[in-house]
Amino acid sequence: MEAEPRRTRRSRRCRNRRRPRRGHGGLSPRNDEMIFNADEAHNIVKECIESVLGKADYNHNKVNQWTAAIVEQSLTHLVKLGKTYKYIVTCAVMQRSGAGLHTASSCFWDTTTDGTCTVRWENRTMNCIVNVFAVAIIL
Repeated sequence: MEAEPRRTRRSRRCRNRRRPRRGHGGLSPRNDEMIFNADEAHNIVKECIESVLGKADYNHNKVNQWTAAIVEQSLTHLVKLGKTYKYIVTCAVMQRSGAGLHTASSCFWDTTTDGTCTVRWENRTMNCIVNVFAVAIIL
């Protein structure tokens, strides 16, 4: 009977920094390419947010433009890494008004290869939350 992928619940910053489970042969060059590097993704997304939002103040008329640019730039840079992953990138920009915002996600996948990363960014007028989901393509 084959083992089923484990269902994981992610609510913290970046996930899947795990090492392979015992019995998987350690990290060969091929296996190393199949481990999602959440820190690398976090840095890429943070740079994209900074380049788009920089020191801008919240402007309702520009939110659609900003969110589209952040997800497109993030996706472009992630794909340039040349790893065999399908990426899903989401972005939310919200005016800071003192209201609360709670998010959650749940994924059913192989935790040894797939991963997620959430980047929170804020300035004095707005909050930005970007989620990256990476699903390995096994050839």
